[in-house]
Amino acid sequence: MNIVVLIKEVPDTYGDRALSLETGLADREAVDAVLDEVDERALEAVLAYADEHPQTNIVLMTMAPESAMATVRKALALGASSAVHISDELLLGADLTLTAEVLAAALKRTGFDLVIAGEKSTDGSAGMLPAMLAELLDAPQLTSLSAVTIADDRVAGTRSTEYGTATVSAPLPAVVSLTEALPAARIASFKGVMAAKKKPVETLTAADLGVDAERYDVPRSIVVSAAERPPRAAGVKIVDEGDAGTQLAEYLIANRLA
Repeated sequence: MNIVVLIKEVPDTYGDRALSLETGLADREAVDAVLDEVDERALEAVLAYADEHPQTNIVLMTMAPESAMATVRKALALGASSAVHISDELLLGADLTLTAEVLAAALKRTGFDLVIAGEKSTDGSAGMLPAMLAELLDAPQLTSLSAVTIADDRVAGTRSTEYGTATVSAPLPAVVSLTEALPAARIASFKGVMAAKKKPVETLTAADLGVDAERYDVPRSIVVSAAERPPRAAGVKIVDEGDAGTQLAEYLIANRLA
């Protein structure tokens, strides 16, 4: 089985993330870059399947700058077979529609039985990309799964909803997105780290994929302005002199909080 796992390098959530006030994009130099944790968990789900099915071919795929290669190698060290790295300056700041178009073209080029991704990235948090890919690939989708089971011709899983838990399934090929409810990723072994240095990584541009990026020298949707968050204002202190309840009620009403 050929399984493609979508991964993304994101700013470390434990750092102080910031926007570039010039571009409105995330300032990726302001904090360390890491492999998104939800993508690690998605990869772990596939690796667990591959442990029982040694013939499984696991391909990592990412659309990221050249600097993300270290993160790609880290993911390869966990046990994936190879990687596809889409890197093109023309794609800087690409919105979801362009990102989906590029990844869909790469997936068609690579071929797949199953595409697995994290539910949403910790930087953009849009949560729409897996569904957009399923539409472009004309494939069934199972989204926001908290557990997944892969078979020879089907994929199934459970999804938590406000009404309970739903069990869903679809024939392959399919697109699946997983939540952070899945087990954490394994730790790469020294053998895995050394092997990752020799694993094949195919680097592609938009032109290689037949996507006319020259048409999109600016993203289809752009940030028109960005400003620093204003400093936190001093709060309102209520001293109870017998009328604290009245003061609190008046404050809530004045701020339309009640």
